[in-house]
Amino acid sequence: MSKATTETAGAIPAASGASGAAAGPLARRLVRRELARAALDLARLPGRTGSYLLERDAARAELARALASHADPTPAPTFEPPRGRALSLFVSCAEASGEIHAANAVRALRELLGARGAPAPRLAGLGGARLESAGVELVADVVHDARMGFGAVLSALPRYLRVLEHAATRLERERPDVLLAVDSPALHVPLGRIARALGVPVVHFVAPQYWGWAPWRAAHYAQAVDLALTILPFEPAWFAARGVHVAHVGHPLLDELAGVERGDPERGTELVLLPGSRPGVVRRNLPWMLRAVAPLARSGAIPRVVVPAARPETTALVRAEVARAGAADFARVAPGELHESLRRARAAFSVSGTVLLDLLHHELPTVVVYRLGSRFAAEGQGHLLTAPWFASVNLLANREVLPEFSFAGEGPIERVRAALQAQWSDARVRARCRSGLVEARARLGPAGAVGRAASHALATACARARGGRA
Repeated sequence: MSKATTETAGAIPAASGASGAAAGPLARRLVRRELARAALDLARLPGRTGSYLLERDAARAELARALASHADPTPAPTFEPPRGRALSLFVSCAEASGEIHAANAVRALRELLGARGAPAPRLAGLGGARLESAGVELVADVVHDARMGFGAVLSALPRYLRVLEHAATRLERERPDVLLAVDSPALHVPLGRIARALGVPVVHFVAPQYWGWAPWRAAHYAQAVDLALTILPFEPAWFAARGVHVAHVGHPLLDELAGVERGDPERGTELVLLPGSRPGVVRRNLPWMLRAVAPLARSGAIPRVVVPAARPETTALVRAEVARAGAADFARVAPGELHESLRRARAAFSVSGTVLLDLLHHELPTVVVYRLGSRFAAEGQGHLLTAPWFASVNLLANREVLPEFSFAGEGPIERVRAALQAQWSDARVRARCRSGLVEARARLGPAGAVGRAASHALATACARARGGRA
């Protein structure tokens, strides 16, 4: 996803109310311990990868059993706020999408506490402008800086360590009742271990997809969280088998989609082409996707192709890539709200990602691609992935509902083109696909994930405030 332009390297972006206190010896020691662990993990990576390859068939069989399992949302726990004082929560997120969920959770927990007549909580944390607008005092603004790179920590190690020190210092000084961490395990596994070492319980909203590859990471995760909140119905069984305490809350995107009007794909007239939202992903995928669809569009087999540009910061890039590909004669760029385009669509051609759940909401027959940067990466994926599919809809349905293609270079462009044609015009293929989409959507369960997540965070905080355990 796109982020704002970064500030000068070497300084954490200023945030109103950001802590200026220097890191104390304990905070520095805990951060250095995490750095040492990360270095040790890196050194062990070849051995762990080799061990995984030897045990890969067993890991895949275990995941297959988990995919066949189903968990309904765990009922929201009851909790009793402490009398005479406000709860103190540290809320942390590191990506734009995670910040949306974090800000929504903050609003939900305020409402839950207000309904019980409890005072407003004291909130501090890591995030960005959206979280600050929700009333959280920012210790550091990490969402603002696209080069923060929590998914690639080594490229921004000094900044990463400074953010951890800022957070550890605040946690050490205030000992909040709970750390509510949202997504971004590269940041929140080490931060969670730091918090727990300081006696602060950790609730992690959106358990990481370790079941997809490198499943050995779950051992560290179990050490970093008191409660993991899962969003996919097969995840609780997989994490519980690894000693992770879990509660299933459901997918937070369903809260946002609850009020979104659906289209009717059988009346749709457009193929929606979705090349991703991050600039690098758009550049890698959009030209190839346009080449794949060009013969179908120019022959009239798929008469209308639309490329939505829901974010203003990506519109210029999308227009430039369409022009550079010589596709302006058949591909229309559509700035504006994504679901306006989806309501007019008959089918979709999409990269893999969260957007597949938007397509699932509209029951759109879709072809999914995951175009890798090198043939080495494509070869490695075949050996290292535990999951049988990478598209979330297929994982939910536990079968290939949406044709998916992962490759490097030009890939199977003719097969992709044939799949697009079938998803557009073959009545039986479309009916089979839409039936699978209905099944996948039903497995996601009801909306309300954010409220359930807030309830679990508050129950944990209230238990600690009373001197007990959640």
